Amino acid sequence: MSDLFPVPSPADWRVLAEKALKDRPLESLVHLDADGLAVRPLYAAATGVNAISAPRPSDADGRAWDVRTLIEGDDAAAANAAALSDLEGGAASILLKGAILSDSEPLSRALDGVALELAAVGLDAGLDGPEAANALAVAAKGSPRAKLMFHMDPLSAFAEAGAAPRSIEEHLTLAANTAARHAGAYPEATFFLAGGRVVHEAGGSIAQELGFVAANAVALIKAAVAAGLSVEQALKGTVLGVSVDQEYFDGLAKIRALRLIWRSIGKAFGAETPAVIEARSSRRMLSARDPWPNLLRLTAAGFAGAVGGADAVVLDGLSRANGRSDAFARRQARNTQAVLMEEANLGRVDDPAAGSWFLDARTRDLAEAGWAEFQRIEGEGGLIVALRTGDIQDRVAAARAEREAALASGAAQLVGVTKFVDPDPRAAPFEAEAKTPRQTGGDACDPLIPIRFAEPFETQTWEAAR
Repeated sequence: MSDLFPVPSPADWRVLAEKALKDRPLESLVHLDADGLAVRPLYAAATGVNAISAPRPSDADGRAWDVRTLIEGDDAAAANAAALSDLEGGAASILLKGAILSDSEPLSRALDGVALELAAVGLDAGLDGPEAANALAVAAKGSPRAKLMFHMDPLSAFAEAGAAPRSIEEHLTLAANTAARHAGAYPEATFFLAGGRVVHEAGGSIAQELGFVAANAVALIKAAVAAGLSVEQALKGTVLGVSVDQEYFDGLAKIRALRLIWRSIGKAFGAETPAVIEARSSRRMLSARDPWPNLLRLTAAGFAGAVGGADAVVLDGLSRANGRSDAFARRQARNTQAVLMEEANLGRVDDPAAGSWFLDARTRDLAEAGWAEFQRIEGEGGLIVALRTGDIQDRVAAARAEREAALASGAAQLVGVTKFVDPDPRAAPFEAEAKTPRQTGGDACDPLIPIRFAEPFETQTWEAAR
């Protein structure tokens, strides 16, 4: 067959490519991303990057990954109905956010009928994470093998709010002490979420997000060990959190790069454990004026999480830019993952990206850039100091400005927002969301404020339509 259909050599490919470019050099197609990393048009074995293996360590109860549903609510009865419906509809675990986390009584009612030893339950409580963790521990009393995910992440919450009721060091210590107090009673629990999503949602680059995750994880692990947990307990009790968006090649390479970074962190602490990664869909990519193209973006994000090897994937509803996801939007999010898993069969290969010259090179580049950002943060005195001085915020602002300029000039596009704009879009249902009061008190930094890249263009379109 090779004689009948000869495969062109790399040199032949270059000649053909340059002919198609009308004799422009192939290097003219090389571009630099927000981290200054070169993305080339063609990759080959000559790039010198060895194949990288970064599979997820295990499956989720016979499934390729954990389909995690986000339920945001303030009413316990409504949250309970949503949780039971989502679990019956295909979700494997739930993530709770809202006033229902304020005390064990409403939280217990929200979890009535949920088998906590089968379905993992996680929290998104911001700086109130330790109090919410205590409430969940009480709600789970009698289920010692409950798969609880306390998801305490005080540093991300501080970075987004720009303020904290007490010093952030006290919040970090409180989270660590809370983990140590519940570690014995709930051996299946995880305690911390070392998130980097706050950087992504504020417009930051991939390396900035990965560096934030690494610095966050190190700070949490050190605090946990100081609180009495072993290094092994602290590592196993830490979940890593990142965002995935419509740029699925970069998203899946980001997740694979994070596993490489985690290996280095484990080696530094002297106790290697597999990374546990939760990938949540990006909100900065969503459109509010025309929410239906968000289905495409969310599908791409789910693809990135699945192929990249995330242990759990959380997709927002299509209308999340306007408010909380209602039952319809959450069903669409679950069904998107079900199609990816059961019909596209994305989970049947441990690491589908392995062996791709481009993805292996991109994974290695992002891992090295993320590690360099982590070292920069540590050199600035650690994550807390770097947030207080504003060094991280300045770098994120520069990356955000670069992306905004690309969208404004047309060098980058958002389908349905800057290109192929529907002049008469249809609304999608959503639930109203109460404004979160700004934190005040004992500590402050410049906040990493979440953005949506579509918002300036939507404002122009709405004003033109009046």
